[in-house]
Amino acid sequence: MSITHQVLNHSSLACRLAQIICRRFSASQNIRMSRHTNAKRIEGLDENVCLSHFRVLFSSVAADPSIVNLGQGYPDIPPPPYIKEALTKAVSVDRINQYTRGFGHPPLVKALSQVYGKVCGRQIDPLKEILVTIGAYGSLFNCMQALVDEGDEVIIIEPFFDCYIPMVKMAGAKPVLIPLRMKSGEKTTSSADWFLDPDELSSKFSSRTKAIIINTPNNPIGKVFTRAELQVIAELCIKHDTLCFSDEVYEWITYRGHKHVKIATLPGMWDRTVTIGSAGKTFSVTGWKLGWSIGPEHLIRHLQTVMQNTVYTCPTPLQEAVAQSLLLNYELMGQSDCYFSSLAEELEGKRDRLASILQDAGMTPVIPEGGYFMLVDVTPLNQDLSHITDDEPYDYKFVKWMIKEKKLATIPVTAFVGEESKKQFEKYIRLCFIKQDSTLDAARDILKNWSKV
Repeated sequence: MSITHQVLNHSSLACRLAQIICRRFSASQNIRMSRHTNAKRIEGLDENVCLSHFRVLFSSVAADPSIVNLGQGYPDIPPPPYIKEALTKAVSVDRINQYTRGFGHPPLVKALSQVYGKVCGRQIDPLKEILVTIGAYGSLFNCMQALVDEGDEVIIIEPFFDCYIPMVKMAGAKPVLIPLRMKSGEKTTSSADWFLDPDELSSKFSSRTKAIIINTPNNPIGKVFTRAELQVIAELCIKHDTLCFSDEVYEWITYRGHKHVKIATLPGMWDRTVTIGSAGKTFSVTGWKLGWSIGPEHLIRHLQTVMQNTVYTCPTPLQEAVAQSLLLNYELMGQSDCYFSSLAEELEGKRDRLASILQDAGMTPVIPEGGYFMLVDVTPLNQDLSHITDDEPYDYKFVKWMIKEKKLATIPVTAFVGEESKKQFEKYIRLCFIKQDSTLDAARDILKNWSKV
């Protein structure tokens, strides 16, 4: 029996046992270890035992070559050759293997100021308005620790990247959730069919609201917020004097007919917005874990304080290689061979191919406007999972069943929403399509034989 099957077969038992063991351990240790409990700032962050168990499951999936993995969001296509060559060249220079400026390698922040200065239509100070971090994750963490206080509220749009809520709670703040909703009376075929209700959004703002987190293009839906939609958010931020943390890691991956708009470029928003980007998503090097925060000096300096007193700096050779790659593409902006646009052109074909494969299998794909994930409605399959008695949403059961029976791995979408929205999303799964054609071929072969167990 494979490691993956062992994990799947014991999934519900593992969840229950973990919860029982944690309770019993906590009780037995209460007297003699009362001074050594967890810090309050992480209280409850380990409650979702089954989600943690799912991460363990995917570690085994990644190691099992018999399973086609369209679940985890990393490319299996190669990054552009010049970024790997730039890294090789960087490590051959002795001084590049030593510490660099803690807030960002000077060549990298200069390159970022040039690229984003052009995109935003303003001069950006490379030393005062940019911070380089350990991935976009690091940027989000710095935002929460530097700018969000105990008792604050942070608005989060569902579905959301799963670290948002824990990071808000770790800062002592309260997450306030609002879901994207489907347009009434329409069959959802595009991520554009999901929208924020303006009145519902307005009701979430209060005197306690410190910030709103937006993610465009959105993971997992792939929605690209329009200028009009962002304007509604901007007006509420200004009205309530609220910050905006704009997670734009998929900013370059938008498809024909859609344009990425930075909320920081809207009137009145630069001074209250931290824009978050990612080298991993920009150049398909997710393992490099380099990100950045861009915004006004009066906000970025507080993020720099957190950075200086936590991880201090990021790997110099990686920053050097990303700097050289940004400058190369800065010169190519507007041309067909600029990676900022050519990657999206390549992925659009993969997106359309996967959508066709899913439709032929009887599922209903939600065509993303951006990013490299696709939501899929599995309701038409009418798959009976009543024999699975785990106390989990339908999509969790479906995904684990599909891994075991079909050898195809995806992600349950209720992992990206709060309790009140689980019913709305539990018939959806998320697939990743930044994959080699051979990986998509393997998924096609599985799906075209769907009726065979």
